[in-house]
Amino acid sequence: MQKTDIDMVEGPLFKGVMKFTIPLIASNLIQILFNATDVAVVGHFGSQHSLAAVGSVVSYVVMVINFLAAFTVGVNVLISLHLGQRKFQSVSLIAHSAMMIALIGGTILTIFGLFCSKIILQWMGTPEVVLPLSLSYTRICFCGMIPVAIYNFGASLLYSKGDTKHPFYFLVSAGILNVILNLIFVICFKMDVAGVALATVLSQCVSASLIIIYLMKQRNYFQLCLAKIKFNKSEIYSILKMGFPAGIQSLIFNISNVVIQGAVNSFGAVFIAGSAASHNIEFFIWIAINSFQATITTFTSHNIGAKNFKRIDTIRRLIVGCEVVIGAVLGGIVVLFGPYLLQVYTSDPEIISAGMMRLRMVAGTYFICGSMDALSGALRGMGTTLIPMIVCMICACGLRVLWIATLFQSPEYHSFYGLFFSYPLSWLVASVVLYICCIQVRKRFPKE
Repeated sequence: MQKTDIDMVEGPLFKGVMKFTIPLIASNLIQILFNATDVAVVGHFGSQHSLAAVGSVVSYVVMVINFLAAFTVGVNVLISLHLGQRKFQSVSLIAHSAMMIALIGGTILTIFGLFCSKIILQWMGTPEVVLPLSLSYTRICFCGMIPVAIYNFGASLLYSKGDTKHPFYFLVSAGILNVILNLIFVICFKMDVAGVALATVLSQCVSASLIIIYLMKQRNYFQLCLAKIKFNKSEIYSILKMGFPAGIQSLIFNISNVVIQGAVNSFGAVFIAGSAASHNIEFFIWIAINSFQATITTFTSHNIGAKNFKRIDTIRRLIVGCEVVIGAVLGGIVVLFGPYLLQVYTSDPEIISAGMMRLRMVAGTYFICGSMDALSGALRGMGTTLIPMIVCMICACGLRVLWIATLFQSPEYHSFYGLFFSYPLSWLVASVVLYICCIQVRKRFPKE
């Protein structure tokens, strides 16, 4: 075991969880800063239309990136199980199969983004005044889907053995480059939204290259050999079987966000910009609590592989508690200091006022989302990815779409507050159902 690896089966649990999760939070923070930097730079150095152009497509771009990230659950769970069972030869086959999936998946998504984005942006109700800028930003971002896929699958390989530090180091390097290039392209070369999109893609190429180089230098079963990246039918099938439901769950979840973005767009450019700025602030809460989802999945899978079944109950209780507490604390801080935080993205008082409407309703209730995420991760760690997909599809996503199609259309609920009330409502319903499912699935394993 390397110094950067974490023993998930033995030793103090809380210390291991924190050691795993803190670098993961930092890594996700840097990844989110790619988009946050885009919004901040165009908000201060571009026009209001530039900010609205980026803000109106955030949910769409993030939807695709989250789909890729969620797909890596299959890699994480399978490798964690095999590590717990000490089946190291299988780990190498899964690692190389994962990289093949990353290359194929990234290529497919790039083609999709280049040719389908205009139709999707129009379907989302993107205002005509910002559509050309939004389309330019989106198409350039989709050119970076291959490096995004490579980084996420490569990081998942390292997460599965408890190494969350190196992905963080790679993203810090890429994040610094992203900020520098954003400022150069927008301020010096006046490239506006195209400049921030290009900066993001180039930074993603750097993070992907660094993680590939690091994996190639490994001297164990995690060593990546480019010649061995091929279509291993059984391993790819296993990864897809575990990862596809998680990817679909993320996709459906984000489709509901795209539907909500379409409703936001109907309120006009000021509310679009305010929602975009608020959305970026909320991301910082989300990454803090969502990072624990990878932790609970990885720790649970390791202990099931090692037949340490009693420990998975403690893992679930500990991480659900961590997510709820952190979500409540950070949500309260964001609501309290929201007007000052929004000034990072814009100085327009109308945009700040619109952003605060969303922050109060969404950020203030994010602790409920934390409970939902942790319980989904626990189910995935127990080898069940279909159940959380179905629950979130029906209880969370379906409920949001139903809300917009029904009550939101009535005069008393047709407001910015009324629109975003669908978030805490859907989180609460999904959390209750997921908890019941966790208790039932846990019965499949011995108590001791």
